[in-house]
Amino acid sequence: MLTILSFIFFTGLVAIVSYYKTKGENLSSLKGYFLAGRSLPWYVIAGSLFLTNISAEQLAGLNANAFRNGANVMAWEATSALTLIVLAFIFLPRFLKSGISTIPQFLEIRYGKKMRTVASAIFIYAIVIGFLPFVLYAGAITLGKLFDISGVLGISDYATTWVMVIAIGVVGGIYAVFGGLKAVAISDTINGIGLLIAALFVPIIALYQLGSGDFSNGFNILLVEAPERMQALGLTEDANIPWHGLISGVLIINLFYWCTNQAIVQRALAAKTLAEGQKGVLAAAALKILGVVMLVLPGIIAWHMYQRGMISIPMKEVGGMVVNSDMSYPVLVRAVLPTWLTGFFGAVLFGAVLSSFNSGVNSLSTLISLDIYKQLIKPAATEIETVRIGKLFGIATIVICIGIAPFISTAESLYTLMRTIMAVINVPIFAVLLMGVMSKRAPALAGYVGLVTGMVFFFVSKFILNGDFGLFQVHWLNLVGMNLVLMLAVMTAIRYWKPMDKPYIQVETNEVEVNEWKHAKLASWILIFAFITLYTVFSPLGLTSETGSWLKVALTIAGSMLLLYFVYNSIKKVLANKPTAAPIKSKSINATS
Repeated sequence: MLTILSFIFFTGLVAIVSYYKTKGENLSSLKGYFLAGRSLPWYVIAGSLFLTNISAEQLAGLNANAFRNGANVMAWEATSALTLIVLAFIFLPRFLKSGISTIPQFLEIRYGKKMRTVASAIFIYAIVIGFLPFVLYAGAITLGKLFDISGVLGISDYATTWVMVIAIGVVGGIYAVFGGLKAVAISDTINGIGLLIAALFVPIIALYQLGSGDFSNGFNILLVEAPERMQALGLTEDANIPWHGLISGVLIINLFYWCTNQAIVQRALAAKTLAEGQKGVLAAAALKILGVVMLVLPGIIAWHMYQRGMISIPMKEVGGMVVNSDMSYPVLVRAVLPTWLTGFFGAVLFGAVLSSFNSGVNSLSTLISLDIYKQLIKPAATEIETVRIGKLFGIATIVICIGIAPFISTAESLYTLMRTIMAVINVPIFAVLLMGVMSKRAPALAGYVGLVTGMVFFFVSKFILNGDFGLFQVHWLNLVGMNLVLMLAVMTAIRYWKPMDKPYIQVETNEVEVNEWKHAKLASWILIFAFITLYTVFSPLGLTSETGSWLKVALTIAGSMLLLYFVYNSIKKVLANKPTAAPIKSKSINATS
């Protein structure tokens, strides 16, 4: 009863605060509904970015990956901090100067109207097929196990999945469809604070129990028993993320996710000013560094507790019975948290699932309304009519995803499967946008050919050849890097073969004040230092090393920082050609640029 009451209390509190904060908003206007009136402060941006990313598919999926592969999988989390720095300094200033509301709109400004339509279609596919169903499924199995829904209702696990998928879809849809972006962002911030607190309790209490009432003994078990599971660099041949895959795959995928993914970037586009946006983005980067403690460490602890018989994880039949690692995190949470905290954790986790889900729905509504309906079907549509269409398609999307989600089941890690599917489209989109930023004379033809080349190459090499090129086998993460290099090479060749007659000049709309935050560079260097320190600690030089190696750790960090400083200066010189601005007064949302 205490679990249920604490769940209802916190969930209701979030709903009441979100309603109170948005009841005076004009949700019938494009700017008010899709961009929160361009009024989000930095802490709301940071909280919303953090919680949009941290959901059940992250908590359950990444911890399941850690259960299977150890600290090596923290690459997905840690490199996010670096890519958020790229967003803050390279992409966000350009997005805000153009006053855009969607990423395809920026591609239209750079390459032409057809590119906007193509990119919108790709984003819609990605959200409906490669994102929302996974959010629903992961949320359903995690919350279902956490609250033992099958036992309480006396139904099968499959039926429990359906019940939870429908519940999450309906409640998330209410926020996304009827509350607009601001309701989503505010609920994200409140749930984000709660999730940060509750999720950090999980590894702390779990280590206490693993060590038989001694926290330090529990942590020592991680270092002494199977110490290889505490090493993150992927130096072994069978590593889930080899060290070269971190650079050629994970980093590139995260660049797309954090810099060009509509569901993520839309929060930053709603910033009051560029400075406020940069503060929010960099604060979110700091949370991603901290996120390793809640997204990776519990999975490693769960493995040790499972090996010692302290927890029991369900099995699943995939070519023989195997441990269902996707269930390791909810089983751990249920085993270690006290009853009252389980309800609170369930509430914030429910909020996290809703955050990712309703963020995806809101972004899809934005794309369909502004990039498809307003551009192709009815350019003369009023703002009220356009918002209504967005709501209707949001509802239709929810119904479709509810129908798809319960059928997701795989022997692969849920998290890895989602990333693999998304890689078909995310690298091509990122490469086209990157070429548009780097080259002022790259024509639209380069973008179209690049998109087709990138999607076909990755689909064939991964899903047909499975990385087997006859003479050599390629890890799927290295395929991502190969794909980016191939696309950039093809687009560069076309750029020199048929360059634009006149160089592209970015036009500033004055929608948002674009002065940089004065402490942005200092904050970025602190984040880079934290990233290097994290990887050094989780390396053969760090926690699992012999006594006296901390001097090596300090020297490694110092050397890495010096190397990064020179790399930073080199990149700065290459990107020194900042877009020339020709100010144009514009007070309305630039939905039909």
